[in-house]
Amino acid sequence: MQLYKTCKLGRVEPYRYLANVITRIVEGHPNSRLDEPLPWAYAAAPELKAGA
Repeated sequence: MQLYKTCKLGRVEPYRYLANVITRIVEGHPNSRLDEPLPWAYAAAPELKAGA
């Protein structure tokens, strides 16, 4: 529930966000860049915006 609320606050579509994060993990996203896949970091990503 918290993930959903956080995504909605940042106007990020929750399903797309979660799918993107899981894909990044599977593809080996480096631990040194852990701040990138957080919901508020997606605010500028138009493909993850609600209604996009």
